Amino acid sequence: MKVLMVDVDGVVVRPKSGRWDRNLELDLGLSPERLGAEFFERHWDDVVHGRAALEARLQPVLQRLAPNLSVRELINYWFRMDAELDLDLISELKGLRASGVGLHLATNQEHERAAYLWRDLELRSVFSAMHYSADLGWSKPSPEFYGAVVERTGLEPAELTLLDDRMENVLAAREAGWRGVLWDGTAPLSDLLSGDSR
Repeated sequence: MKVLMVDVDGVVVRPKSGRWDRNLELDLGLSPERLGAEFFERHWDDVVHGRAALEARLQPVLQRLAPNLSVRELINYWFRMDAELDLDLISELKGLRASGVGLHLATNQEHERAAYLWRDLELRSVFSAMHYSADLGWSKPSPEFYGAVVERTGLEPAELTLLDDRMENVLAAREAGWRGVLWDGTAPLSDLLSGDSR
């Protein structure tokens, strides 16, 4: 393994209270159910694949659902509430990096949160690159996502390992010739990587 490709949500980052929108209505007066139906179900596919900007799609939705709430206020709340780092895992990852293994992020993200993760959460201090869906135009578990990452890195698929909390992404990585390791937070990373997970 030359490079460990690490997923973000559910692996490196966890929501602070189980779900980032758990207290959304209490804190900002916006129903998470209505936001899900009006924004995520209708627009998220375009946003997360880089075909539309987050603010451009979110603005008209908020005008209908919560006209007194600004787009920036909601985005800042969302990113802040969905930003608890798994410090134990990060410590293990740093040890792995010290042993010579490259660390990259491989994640389904839109542009703004990708920048927030990289810059504000300082994941750039742990990982040397980020491969994300809005930038690539493809998301996990589509084969094209894995192919685009291989092309960008110039590495052979067999030199890459994906650490992800979704089995469909792990299986797709294996299908693409990578090694795939399922993360559920219950075992040390070293144990998972030393096992046979192909």
